[in-house]
Amino acid sequence: MVRMTADNFDMAQICDSGQCFRMKKKEEGVYSVIAAGRYLEVEQSGRELVFSCDEEEFRGFWEGYFDLVRDYGAYISEINPNDKYLSNAALFGSGIRILRQDLWEMIVSFLISQQNNIVRIRKCIYNICEKYGEKRASFRGEEYYAFPTPEALACLPEDALKECNLGYRSKYVVRTARYIAEGRCDLEGISSMRYRDAKTELLKLFGVGEKVADCICLFALGHMEAFPVDTHIQQALDAHYKRGFPKRRYKGFQGILQQYIFYWELKGKEHG
Repeated sequence: MVRMTADNFDMAQICDSGQCFRMKKKEEGVYSVIAAGRYLEVEQSGRELVFSCDEEEFRGFWEGYFDLVRDYGAYISEINPNDKYLSNAALFGSGIRILRQDLWEMIVSFLISQQNNIVRIRKCIYNICEKYGEKRASFRGEEYYAFPTPEALACLPEDALKECNLGYRSKYVVRTARYIAEGRCDLEGISSMRYRDAKTELLKLFGVGEKVADCICLFALGHMEAFPVDTHIQQALDAHYKRGFPKRRYKGFQGILQQYIFYWELKGKEHG
């Protein structure tokens, strides 16, 4: 077990922020996460956090996964105080962190995300993991499934994943899996590229458009300048940033602010 305190960290907000689909609430204050074939439980009470792993695994993987070294409070303090909309969004979602997730998993997740909602995306991903992922056991002895490899999906007929509720997105995932399994796309190479170059490479994948490429850049590659625009964000831009979002002012961390806006549009309005 690893115990620590953290500011600007809220598992409930991270879980519902639309960037991770293999994280869920187990009970009040306790969340489970499956990432890179690993299983973790996080217990949170205020600023107090307990991670169900040893120090070595925490430092080697989960600390980076949750972006725990970055000072999110510093970014929030940079927000223009005259921008009441963004200030309110950041205050409401101030516990969100940009997760550093597996590149292949994010490619598949955001191919599935197109014209879809979070509940259905989670179900689709659960289905393909259960059917094509490797079975493993958690520290509790409960079974879970690793995310399927490109090779595991590359050999399927293009419509095979319709059985997992992917619908027309099945062909996107299978074709992309083949492309990667055949060595026509170098994921390691993309991981070491700058934002613009990485995005250009991702756009070559079947079914990947601007928004999906930006989501992958932000949630897998840590390019905090990526600013995905979906219907929620477009709605906010139309209402509050008619001249466009001031990306120059927030150069290098626009993606973090995008998450606050997304979460506010998704959840904040329910709270008034």
